[in-house]
Amino acid sequence: MSETTARPVRRPISPAGAGMLAMLAAFVTLWPYTGAVRPGLWTFVIVTIVIAVGVSGILARLSLAAVRAGIRSPLVLLVQAIAAAMAGTATLASETAIAGLIPTGQTVRLIGLRLSQSVDEIMNGVAPIEATVPMATLLGLVFVVVAILIDQLVANRLVLLAVVFTSVVGVMPILISFGAINIVWFVMQAIVILLLLRFGARHDPRAPRGASFMVATTAGALTVVAALVLAPVLPVASALPGTGPMLTINADLNLGSDLRRPEGIEALTLVTSSANPPYLRLATLSRFDGDVWRPDRGDRVALSDGFGAPDWGDGIKTVKSEVSIRVTGVSSDRLPVPYAPESIKDAGEGWSAIPENRTVISRTADAAGSDYTVTAETAVPTLEQIRASSASGVPVPPLPDDLPPIIGELARQVTARADTDYDRLIALQNWFRSEFTYSLDAPVDEGFDGTGADAVATFLEKRTGYCIHFAGAFALMAQSLDMPVRIVVGYLPGTSTGEKRGENLIYSVSSDQLHSWPEVFFEGIGWVPFEPTATLGVPTDFIAAAAGGSGDGPEAPKPSSAPTDGASAAPTSSRGPRDDVGSSGAAPLRALNPTPVTLTVLGILVVLLLPMLVREVRRASRVGRARSGDAMAAWQELSDTLVDLGLAAPEAQTARVRADALALTRGVDPVALAPIVRAVEHASYAERTPDAGNLANPLRVVLAQLGASVDSRQRVLARLLPASLFARRR
Repeated sequence: MSETTARPVRRPISPAGAGMLAMLAAFVTLWPYTGAVRPGLWTFVIVTIVIAVGVSGILARLSLAAVRAGIRSPLVLLVQAIAAAMAGTATLASETAIAGLIPTGQTVRLIGLRLSQSVDEIMNGVAPIEATVPMATLLGLVFVVVAILIDQLVANRLVLLAVVFTSVVGVMPILISFGAINIVWFVMQAIVILLLLRFGARHDPRAPRGASFMVATTAGALTVVAALVLAPVLPVASALPGTGPMLTINADLNLGSDLRRPEGIEALTLVTSSANPPYLRLATLSRFDGDVWRPDRGDRVALSDGFGAPDWGDGIKTVKSEVSIRVTGVSSDRLPVPYAPESIKDAGEGWSAIPENRTVISRTADAAGSDYTVTAETAVPTLEQIRASSASGVPVPPLPDDLPPIIGELARQVTARADTDYDRLIALQNWFRSEFTYSLDAPVDEGFDGTGADAVATFLEKRTGYCIHFAGAFALMAQSLDMPVRIVVGYLPGTSTGEKRGENLIYSVSSDQLHSWPEVFFEGIGWVPFEPTATLGVPTDFIAAAAGGSGDGPEAPKPSSAPTDGASAAPTSSRGPRDDVGSSGAAPLRALNPTPVTLTVLGILVVLLLPMLVREVRRASRVGRARSGDAMAAWQELSDTLVDLGLAAPEAQTARVRADALALTRGVDPVALAPIVRAVEHASYAERTPDAGNLANPLRVVLAQLGASVDSRQRVLARLLPASLFARRR
């Protein structure tokens, strides 16, 4: 061959190979986002969408192989868009869709609400942001576009654009969140780039040997320039202004390095048959990891099944009430409810009850616009009853090993003169309210904002803060005394509007009337709230039966005239804390569910095994056709098996020559090869093709003998990574 003779042109990548390479590139692009958003539901959603886009693209291109390219590409794009929409609907909003797959108008409205909420979470969150449903919705929609674009670029062999696009999208969260350089991701991205250049690029026989190097260098330079130039000017790279009235609550009580006050808007209205409006709870938090308090996990049951048996025993007086609530300015995956709810009417579809903490949560529904009625029953023991009880009855989670000693020491010192658990807690409550001052600014200015163990230790030294610091410190000190304690996040009762519904007053609750307070569990009574926040609210103080209390509830001192942290004065409540605090807008309340992570891992395993599955389906189809006498199907399966095993399979080789070579070099039985060879020759050269009979049996014999002729490593590779899928035959 002369020096001027062109080198052979490499075969272009097949539809199956292109789809799997695109899925790999999408998964590597996804990886850096786990540093900006905690892994959870969104990772499962995106993995599902990427698989749906990739598999639908493979099937569509194989099915439309005979269609002209100008028509085929738009059809494939349409199929992928439909598959992605159905996958996203099934994982995020199945209860609003037809058959759980086809989106409806309600689905679109729900997605719109969640997108608005996700913007608030990005504005107010600190990386890594919690893996909430709104964040899953936002990232899911983003990766619908990302997955389809990557697939289209790879399939159309626009490798340079694919390299630039995946690199820019992948590096974006690192630049925006100022995270550490992810060396492993850069290595994986480099491997993907090499695979794209190797299998996806168009190969020009006239190109010099340095062409691939020039392409890689150009792609790398463009990637760096694009990342550095485009990232700072994208909308998500800058502080976003407020875009709407939907405000949320931080589930972890972790306000980060800066305290942000939400604008006061009406969050909800309520009407109650009770003499005083109740406090409304959204979530309880009893899992402390040393840094933040996490929302409690619990089994979910249908809302119609109720909340289970009451926490209190016989002899404890209770008061029943009915509360109608309308949510107007809050977008959340939890419904505000009074304690302790027994039943809820007209809440709509998609809501579940968590009996362990008597809260209401949903994976798909949004509280915004809800109008529902709650029947609640509250325990009101006498002073004698609660003193006779003990703070026990539920497990006490272990405290972190490195808890600052000042927390336990002060707890024991303050409660040294108390004889009962209730009196110890009252001593703690009174100590906080008398020895500490209320301040929104001091924790931020002095760098101890939040409820981490170190922040609590500093708060106990500085003796100033706001309700989250008081609740967090009280909870840790009570827990150090072996008492079961949790923190509640919710809303104050609000203020009367002067209007009535029937005989009942209507109350308005503002978004800046967010509140947090501790609760302690008493055997035979249930969870009892306390109010340690200095100068705010009504401290818990039960009345003795001999003094005329007879179990009507805690005494209600007059509210303090101290600052109310943005909360309007509220009517006296018969139970629980009274008045508090504006809090930071942040992520809606949702604990990490291990199920999405498990399903994500399973989804990744499916993708890794996808080549084997596709190859097995193709083999079964050909064997089935060979059974009915299809000679070319049998021959194609034999040829692809040779390619998978790494054996020579020249396309110019005739059937008889190949059969002789296999019998000579691989020990394949000539008797098994003979009927296949005769059928192929008749199909290729005879004017009339006779009935070849059942070719499946001799084909299986030949395939088994070929597998036995190679070592176990080649057989495993042939199964897991069948090379025949990655090369298009002429």
